[in-house]
Amino acid sequence: MQYRPKVAPRTRLGFCCHLRVLLRFCHREGITARDLSGAVGIPQIYRLNDVPRSITWDEVRRMLEAVERRTIRGRRDYAILLLLVTYGLRAHEVANLTLDNVDWKRERLQVLARKAGHATVYPLAGVVAEAIIDYLKKGRPKTEDRHMFFRVRAPQAPITPAAVSSSVALYLYKAGIQVPKAGSHTLRHTCVQRLIDAEFPLKTIGDYVGHRSPESTRVYGKVAIASLREVAMGDGEEL
Repeated sequence: MQYRPKVAPRTRLGFCCHLRVLLRFCHREGITARDLSGAVGIPQIYRLNDVPRSITWDEVRRMLEAVERRTIRGRRDYAILLLLVTYGLRAHEVANLTLDNVDWKRERLQVLARKAGHATVYPLAGVVAEAIIDYLKKGRPKTEDRHMFFRVRAPQAPITPAAVSSSVALYLYKAGIQVPKAGSHTLRHTCVQRLIDAEFPLKTIGDYVGHRSPESTRVYGKVAIASLREVAMGDGEEL
């Protein structure tokens, strides 16, 4: 049996492991005369072997231009896209944002309970603030719930992480931008890659996007294309 090439390596690994368990069960129950589990190979998966899936800044502009900002959903999604690509937030971090996370007086955005176990305070970028205000005034429903972003269709409820990721995939598709596994992480990777290209220290970048481990940031060095090209074409004297 063969899997399609586009299936993720970890998906293939899970399928093979389940198939081996099934074949051992069949042999134990007498359904098969021989234990065939050994005939199923296990694909090798190496840690940090994937290349982060980022897009260029020109593609970010195309994606943002694909948003119809005259609609309630458009106003909401435009603010969400800006939060993702400006601060490298995760889908659940955007979904969990509340009105209390924005300090309008000090112009700050606070993201609580991050994966690394701490909170991060960002300066509130003007373009992000304008997009949030536009949604709050002309899109967000009147409710006692303090969540910032809500579903457009009934029932009225805060947006889910899955909906955040789906919105990103929608606008990437509308802009004609093809990336594997399009979603919120596409914009998170784009934010990190932009900081890498600007030559910020990895520790600073990791703290900015809330990486739990330095290795999570270090993997982006694999896609610093310009720097890698210089190394490949040089004589190695600067290494």
